[in-house]
Amino acid sequence: MQMLFQGDLGKQSAEEVRALFWPSRDDVDAETRGFAEDLYRVAIERQKEIDALIEEHADNWRLERMAVVDRNLLRGAVAELLGYPNTPAAIVINESLEIARRYAAPESVQFLNGVLDAIARKLLQQRLG
Repeated sequence: MQMLFQGDLGKQSAEEVRALFWPSRDDVDAETRGFAEDLYRVAIERQKEIDALIEEHADNWRLERMAVVDRNLLRGAVAELLGYPNTPAAIVINESLEIARRYAAPESVQFLNGVLDAIARKLLQQRLG
């Protein structure tokens, strides 16, 4: 989420984000860094698809009007739902809500939960065909 936030708010390219983000985080183990990089890659490569899913399920909200933290929490969670389909959606949603409780406004948690739940149900329905 922090990398997405940095790129979004600073209008930085993915390469600029990586170059600025990782040097100050030398305490991050290789496995965690790899997972974060994978999620970030999915979020960047599939951003149009992710943003369309968010806008479709965020009733009466456009992405540009959402709080930057909320928008990027949604992007990160949807990237995980798409990129790691074997991870239970409930786990992805719960992890996102825990991050939201720490970084987002209190009223954001319910909004994020509703949007992510709706997206997760749609993706599950698509997989089941």
